[in-house]
Parts: sequence; C-alpha cells; structure tokens
Amino acid sequence: MTTYAYLRVSTLEQNTEKNKLDILKFANSNKLGNVEFIEEKISGKTNFKDRQLGTLLEKMKEGDILIVPEISRLARSITQIFEVIDITKQKGIILYTIKENFNNNDKSITSTVTSTIFALIAQIERELISIRTKEALQARKINGIKLGRPKGKGKSKLDEHKSDILKLIDLKVPKTIIAKQYKTSVPNLYNFLKGYV
Repeated sequence: MTTYAYLRVSTLEQNTEKNKLDILKFANSNKLGNVEFIEEKISGKTNFKDRQLGTLLEKMKEGDILIVPEISRLARSITQIFEVIDITKQKGIILYTIKENFNNNDKSITSTVTSTIFALIAQIERELISIRTKEALQARKINGIKLGRPKGKGKSKLDEHKSDILKLIDLKVPKTIIAKQYKTSVPNLYNFLKGYV
C-alpha cells in the first residue's frame, strides 16, 4: 500500500505548503503511513489524463491511497471529477478529499449520497452541453451558415489540413492524437485518409 497526495495549483503565485501540512496531519491522524507528494502547476481546465494526475492514476494499484486537499483539485469539470472517482473505485484505490470529508471507500449513507450527487451533476452538465450545442447550431442556421459536412463526393472538413495531416501520418503520430488535434473522430480520419494513404 502506497499513500499519494496530489497537489495542483493553477498559478505560479499559489503555494502548496498549507495543503501539504493539512494532508500530513490527515495522514497521521488516520495512520495512512508516509505520503508521497505529486505536485504540478497547471490549469484545472487541462484534462486530468494530460496531467500528472492521469499518470499517477495509471500506476496506482489496488489498496493504494490518494489524498487531495479538496475535490476541485482533481478537475474543474464535474464530469472529469466523477470520472476520476469512478477510476479510483474500479481500481480499488481509496480516495480522500479533506475539505469535503469524502472517502470513496466509505459505505455510509453520506458517501453514497455524495457519489449520487456527483453522478446527477455530471448528467446535468452533459444535458446542458447538449442544449448549448443545439442553440449554437440553431443560431448558425439562422445566420445562414451551412451546417454539416461540405457537400459533394470526397469533400471533408479535413481537406484544408490535408498537408499537415499527411506529415503527421509520415511521422507515425497515432491517429487518435491526430483526430483529437483536428476535432474529428478516428473513423472519420480513416475515411479521409483512404484517398491519400
């Protein structure tokens, strides 16, 4: 069993010393052993998978402990926060958040309610994103902007990036990364490349 503490600050001016002290007190009072700190200065808007947190979650094993000073240090998005909680549950990692007094291994009604609230908020956030997307598309339609793929055989929104995409393919960059870079799906990228690769 290894105990880790994840500390993220979004600006260079922010200091983690108080958080470290709080975590050490918490670990000591709960007999969680020595704490290995993982620190980084990066925006919470960055997906947790692209931060040290993602790397940490991949290497952690069942029975390991993860402590964060507060749940917002995991991510800014409720959906991502819930995803992190879900990963810890699936891997058998015990997650503690000090400020909220949350423990994903706690079978109490409070913990169950907290998890349910996170799930509900995640669902609401997905629905709000869907509504905002529909409203934005409707506004574009009203303003006379054509929606969807360009018409005509072989037309693709990736056409304007053809040379850059082909260079990335030559450099053996994974197609998942290329698709993400150009905001398209991997199957769509494969379809686009059929005529060139």
